[in-house]
Amino acid sequence: MEVNDAAIAKRIMYKNLILGIVFDAIGMLSFAIPFIGEFSDVVWAPIAGYLMTLMYKGTTGKIGGIIAFIEEALPFTDVIPTFTLTWIYTYIIRRKL
Repeated sequence: MEVNDAAIAKRIMYKNLILGIVFDAIGMLSFAIPFIGEFSDVVWAPIAGYLMTLMYKGTTGKIGGIIAFIEEALPFTDVIPTFTLTWIYTYIIRRKL
């Protein structure tokens, strides 16, 4: 991998981290309005699943998308930071850089 390729990969890695934290925060917003906020998950769940598949290609993105959809669709599970956990799995556990 060239120096330029490594710099691009690192930029993508940190962009995914920032986006993941933002998307996790959006998913947790439903707790701001008790009971009514849970209905917003009906809209956010498929969007979160789709965004996960865009951010992470291959099997990680597909499985992450399914998990993100289920986690956002189920009531009271919004505290799980699915995007951030996927980032940790991809870039720290698997060391994909």
